[in-house]
Amino acid sequence: MLYLDNSATTQVHPEVKDAMLPYIMEEFGNPSSKYYSVAENAKKAVKEARSSLASLLGCSPSELIFTSGSTESNNMVIKGVADYYQSKGNHIITTKVEHPSVLETCRYLETKGYKVSYLDVDQFGRINLEELRREIKNETILISIIWGNNELGSLNDMMSISNICYENNIFLHSDATQIVGKVNFSLENYPGLTFLSISAHKFHGPKGIGATFIRKDQYDILTKLTPLLHGGGQENSLRSGTLAVHNIVGLGIAAKLAKKNLRENIKKLKQLEEYLTTILSDKFGNNILYNNDRDNKIPGVISVQFKGTNNEVLLKSLSPFIAASTGSACSSSKPSHVLEAIGLSIEELRSTVRFSLSTFISRDDLNIFREL
Repeated sequence: MLYLDNSATTQVHPEVKDAMLPYIMEEFGNPSSKYYSVAENAKKAVKEARSSLASLLGCSPSELIFTSGSTESNNMVIKGVADYYQSKGNHIITTKVEHPSVLETCRYLETKGYKVSYLDVDQFGRINLEELRREIKNETILISIIWGNNELGSLNDMMSISNICYENNIFLHSDATQIVGKVNFSLENYPGLTFLSISAHKFHGPKGIGATFIRKDQYDILTKLTPLLHGGGQENSLRSGTLAVHNIVGLGIAAKLAKKNLRENIKKLKQLEEYLTTILSDKFGNNILYNNDRDNKIPGVISVQFKGTNNEVLLKSLSPFIAASTGSACSSSKPSHVLEAIGLSIEELRSTVRFSLSTFISRDDLNIFREL
């Protein structure tokens, strides 16, 4: 079977698995313990992983807090900022095409008296910068905008968004889950970007581990927010709980590999995407329509309508040969709010399939589409 649902999750890289195994069996120490070797070895492994991730993201290792993944990171930032800065304002700006972990968190805060503005998007899922400017109020304490969309692959202009937030002295958070390892960026170049969320399993790391980037201020102090998890004071008291060392090691190796192979991976994903779209266009012609833009997007993400065909029926018939999806794995039981937001009808939603590629596959693998 050809796996083409990499926006949902990716295969763990063999080097990641090999690096993790010793920290499950032999090096099982708690990095919060002291003096004896398995604890010190665990502490050293965590430090190395944090440095590898910081190198990939372009930030300081001390600006990274390990979490269970982007859902926790998104909740941590949005709830944490809302609580800590409630005396300064109660207004949050986000978009209609965010991941459910952002949207549902914002809806929860609305029940607590916070005001949330949900920005419209264009036909490819990108916000309008002028609309963002218009929505900023004196009470605005946080702007949360997805960097790369998980269904369409479209990239928001994060540099301009960062500048707007910097100029207005407003915290900016971005769910960057889908772009790590597929888009070349450095957080050093985005001074207005205060918080970032990532998950390891989106770039060939293990599930259950991710990180939150929290920018330091001019005094070298992390931006304040109320912790989501209180307890033993791990991770600068911002995310208490015993660290999952084996998963953190896996994240670190995945980050190291992603940085090492970044340009090559981006090039390959673009080539695979071009090849697959050529095959689909040749085979189906006017019977398909692409929802995504061809430029300024995450390489390897394709959203395509098979006109007159129910996507669930199509995917079930393809399942012995190809693994794909209708959209986000985190909202698979509901019609896509992303496709609704870009203006698609219910019929167009129900005919849309997302193919998300990986560097683990080859051009020859994609020839299966010619045979179906």
